[in-house]
Amino acid sequence: MPNTASAKKRLRQNETRRLRNRAARSTVRTSIRKVREAVKAGNGDDAQTAYRVAQKQLDQAAAKNLIHRNAAARTKARLNKLVKTVTAA
Repeated sequence: MPNTASAKKRLRQNETRRLRNRAARSTVRTSIRKVREAVKAGNGDDAQTAYRVAQKQLDQAAAKNLIHRNAAARTKARLNKLVKTVTAA
């Protein structure tokens, strides 16, 4: 347990940030899952729409250092590849 006032404040800040980061990461994961589900269902229009949302959320998460920027780029590339398989078919 923190003893000083500054350590107590830091603990409160860390808890708030942890919850905010968890919520943001969860949102990103949900958007990625929606893209994959749309692709699996074979719905090209929904997949493209979901991909645009996921792309934006991944970029925002990378900008806030929630995930590494290369991890965001890699995920976007893989999702885009999936979406193209549905739209081309």
